[in-house]
Amino acid sequence: MARTSLSGFPEWLPEGRIIEMHVLDELRRVFELHGFAGIETRAVESLEQLEAKGETSKEIYILERLQAIKAGACGGRAPKERGMGLHFDLTVPFARYVVDNANELDFPFKRYQIQKVWRGERPQDGRFREFTQADIDVVGNGELPFHFEVDLPLVMAQALNNLPIPPVRVLVNNRKVVQGVCESLGVTNIEAALRGLDKLDKVGPEGVASELAACGISGEQTSVLLRMAQIRTADSSEVRSRLDAIGVGGQLLEQGLDELTLLLDTARRRMPGTVVADLKIARGLDYYTGSVYESEIEGHEDLGSICSGGRYDSLAKDGKRIYPGVGLSIGVSRLVSRMISAPMVRASRKVPTAVVVAVNNEEARERSEGIAATLRARGISTDVSPSAAKFGKQIKFADRRGIPFVWFPGEDGQPDTVKDIRSGDQLEADPSTWTVPESDAFPVIEKVMD
Repeated sequence: MARTSLSGFPEWLPEGRIIEMHVLDELRRVFELHGFAGIETRAVESLEQLEAKGETSKEIYILERLQAIKAGACGGRAPKERGMGLHFDLTVPFARYVVDNANELDFPFKRYQIQKVWRGERPQDGRFREFTQADIDVVGNGELPFHFEVDLPLVMAQALNNLPIPPVRVLVNNRKVVQGVCESLGVTNIEAALRGLDKLDKVGPEGVASELAACGISGEQTSVLLRMAQIRTADSSEVRSRLDAIGVGGQLLEQGLDELTLLLDTARRRMPGTVVADLKIARGLDYYTGSVYESEIEGHEDLGSICSGGRYDSLAKDGKRIYPGVGLSIGVSRLVSRMISAPMVRASRKVPTAVVVAVNNEEARERSEGIAATLRARGISTDVSPSAAKFGKQIKFADRRGIPFVWFPGEDGQPDTVKDIRSGDQLEADPSTWTVPESDAFPVIEKVMD
């Protein structure tokens, strides 16, 4: 990442951008393989929309200049709108998009969305104020079958595990399980319990206990909730037996366990070892109602979750209809930052260019430009040397950028030649027929070996 005086706003060097584009291209490819259509929503939403879904008001970047312009247009009076801000995620804008376009969409509507978001939080490792997210959601009109809660985490697992990074595990729970345990214990402030448990990895058991106590949840109730939060397994029968041992039960809990069991058992058949139940996952936002998801990279658990989401039943509604959905979001910038800094991967070169055409002398530059044009017309990424320096310097120009081939125009009727500057091999070549090896046509993202 390039140096910057503004923390929290990442700027990648060219090699880092190549890595980021590889990640985005692979995510897009997998999403489209599974039938998701791409959309893009505006960067700006009303504050009323942004503040309506959970404790996020401190994270919103408010567009004060735009508010002032609107007030000026109203003769100094405040405009009717409460104000506007930059979106802090893609789920809330997507809910508004569904309501606005419901009559034109086909349900269930499967969408992916890759965009920048802005969040006013304290920058730290893997956390930024401006970053790229990649979301997938499925939304229904009035109802949405449960099987989508099984399908989506597996799509995300496929997308992430296709990347040149260590294995990714998807951690799952069901809000009905957590709420059912709370009901069984007589906990009435369920939202406080959910928010507290969601902070377990950040503040530890003592921090959670302190927060729950401040919300009126007893020490005995907290003890049971923390025992529940220790359950982590890919075996659905073990989840049930350990909850039975705690001594909790009830209709809502059973419904949640049935759904969690179906998710775990289906995932074990389709993608063994990828999905694990982790009952401390609650997801702090209040719009989740069913399955909830987080994730971790093997060997990089300290980074926290790079992908999260869940089922929501009333996030999108227009007064007449409700559009239930399920979705997951990848923090792309968070992931790419770790891929670069660890480092997990490297790009085979800093630029897309596969070949540089040398310039014999400035009077012959047009000849070199013509060769480059012929190669580009055939889909070969080509640059022309910026100066007619000695060939050694022109080769260094390519070498510094990782460009594998240098093309030398022939003089006095001699044929052109192309040199692989890695091996030193130099062969006669014709720009209308020469083909770059497939492995060199584009930058390759390679795993960094331990």
